[in-house]
Amino acid sequence: MHGPCILSCITLIGTVSITEDGEGNVTGVYLPNSNLPCMDEGETDILLEAADQLNQYFSGKRKRFELPLSYDGSEFRVSVLDALQDIPYSETRTYAQIAEAIGSPRAYRAVGTACAENPIPIVIPCHRVVPSTGGIGSYAGGSSMKKRLLDFERENV
Repeated sequence: MHGPCILSCITLIGTVSITEDGEGNVTGVYLPNSNLPCMDEGETDILLEAADQLNQYFSGKRKRFELPLSYDGSEFRVSVLDALQDIPYSETRTYAQIAEAIGSPRAYRAVGTACAENPIPIVIPCHRVVPSTGGIGSYAGGSSMKKRLLDFERENV
């Protein structure tokens, strides 16, 4: 095995960097203008596969990612990140719907926090979660990027 690595790739939204844990699991996706962790650059099998799947997604050919992921946090946070992966391509769910789906119907604000702290955006599609009151809500990559991702998915159904 090797240590944790990072790989950057050019996508439709700019340079996206992907990290892995040295055990073959994707641990992070860093959107353009994100602060990157300090780690060795490398072209491991899982990073190359993740970059390939991101490029397939941005070409409209991939609707769901199939990558081994590693993320931690509280049981609540993990349940939110797991639930986000069940949101179908080009569809949205509200923070309240995610809270309901994980059995914590009053925790919609905490769902928003878990989305904001999502370490693997796009692959774990937190951009598909919107407020019940309308609009698209905020996003780590900025609201304009969130809108761009949602529009992109709707155009490529």
